[in-house]
Amino acid sequence: MRKLLTSVLLACLAVSAYAQAPAAKPVPKIKVGDMAPDFTLLSFDGKDVKPVSLHDYKGKKNVVLAFYVFAFTGG
Repeated sequence: MRKLLTSVLLACLAVSAYAQAPAAKPVPKIKVGDMAPDFTLLSFDGKDVKPVSLHDYKGKKNVVLAFYVFAFTGG
């Protein structure tokens, strides 16, 4: 009986803590034609891994961003 009460109490505490957790910030929606926010990714040219940032190309070249959902995942 004591184990059952302990389990119920712990479950109530967990639910209470979850209910009081701050809500996550909404993810901004990007529409076609919007300017992309700056970001940095790692690039591998077959020999070296180096960071590449979107701001490196600003005013120098046009950049097209394409995202492939589940690319190379088999899903």
